[in-house]
Amino acid sequence: MIYNRRKSNIVSIGNVAIGEDNPIAVESMTNTDTRDIAATVRQIHKLTEAGCEIIRAAVPDMQAAEALGEIKRQINIPLIADIHFDYRLALESIKQGVDSLRINPGNIGSHERVCLVANAAKERGVPIRIGVNAGSLEQTFIDKYSGVTPAAMAESALSHVRILEDLDFGQIVISMKSSSVPKTLEAYRIIAPQVAYPLHIGITESGTLHSGTIKSTAGISALLSHGIGDTIRVSLTADPIEEVKLGRGILQAMEIRRFNPELVSCPTCGRTEIDLIPLAQQVEAFLATISKPIKVAVMGCVVNGPGEARDADIGIAGGKGEGLIFAKGQIIAKAPEHKLPELLFAEITKIIE
Repeated sequence: MIYNRRKSNIVSIGNVAIGEDNPIAVESMTNTDTRDIAATVRQIHKLTEAGCEIIRAAVPDMQAAEALGEIKRQINIPLIADIHFDYRLALESIKQGVDSLRINPGNIGSHERVCLVANAAKERGVPIRIGVNAGSLEQTFIDKYSGVTPAAMAESALSHVRILEDLDFGQIVISMKSSSVPKTLEAYRIIAPQVAYPLHIGITESGTLHSGTIKSTAGISALLSHGIGDTIRVSLTADPIEEVKLGRGILQAMEIRRFNPELVSCPTCGRTEIDLIPLAQQVEAFLATISKPIKVAVMGCVVNGPGEARDADIGIAGGKGEGLIFAKGQIIAKAPEHKLPELLFAEITKIIE
């Protein structure tokens, strides 16, 4: 491991243990109407197939809360109820058997209502994620810090941690999200050494698939590089499956977990003598059909090509209208450019069988 993982308590979200040395779990959130049980279950199944390990569903009203029990019975990954404004929805969600609650302390209600939720969760063994969001921070902390600042977010989270601790409730997860990468990073850096609870990370409201990928990758990767993060959710204005794919991709790029094949390909330059861009795209499309985490190099010239191909399980080093195929640093074939994809795919197939 190339980073020092922050040590934390272990909290179990259903059958997924998070914190300490457990794998950093990939989470997403449904965007179906939770009251539509069939549609919500269908989406969760698709997300599960894509690699989602924990799923969160919005609970806007009592009908949605009452649907959670049947949704839970039909899925195979832990279910988190996302609660805003009405503590009664949290109580019903617990009754329906959810694996965890996410509550926003800024809008869940009075201290007494938070206590009711905490007591019910403790009785059922349901962890609570304290979800502080910059967009709904309590006015008390905004006034104290003259705005929505990282310190204000951290103090908000800590104040609600104390409420739960005073109730002898210890199954806590914390998240503090902003659409600002720097604010989010600083908030987590403030709180990380002060508590031993697992931290759920992400950049909220990060944007569309393109802009959100940039912002989320920047923020989540920076936190992971400091050992911060026990679960992640990429928030995109896009199909939630894209959130899962990107979350897994970030963890793999950071060399924290490996899920899928890794493609290494050069950016091209004036030394490239084969048509590298379409070749790399062909290889990428082929790799999308397999799941074994092998490393494949597609390099355009002899400067970096042989070295990168040597480090890969399988790879191509291009020349003038032709290329060499390497496996673990050994040349196994030389072929004209048009034959390279066919030969490479055949060798990859041998590796994964």
